[in-house]
Amino acid sequence: MDRRRSPRFRTRFESIISSSSTEAAGLLDEISYAGARIEESSFKPPVGSKLTLHIFVQPVAPFELQGQVARHTETGFAVIYELFDPEIRRLVDDVSAIVSAPRID
Repeated sequence: MDRRRSPRFRTRFESIISSSSTEAAGLLDEISYAGARIEESSFKPPVGSKLTLHIFVQPVAPFELQGQVARHTETGFAVIYELFDPEIRRLVDDVSAIVSAPRID
């Protein structure tokens, strides 16, 4: 049973990851109301690092998410949002409408 509090949505949107010293490209692979997962990035910031994700979702306008690296995956990393803003809910709802089905696993 998945103990997460919010559904995760599988995506494949281009993103730019910005930290205080680095900027790199990656793919937003998954998004939820609590966090996101980035894959295929040449940059793996250390766990605990603060960063900004610039997400390019068509036809939704590009948006930014501020967060902290929670863990590494084999090919990327997971981010939890620093502050929950009602805008995040709207953005995730927009993305979920585009991709249409929550990931279940």
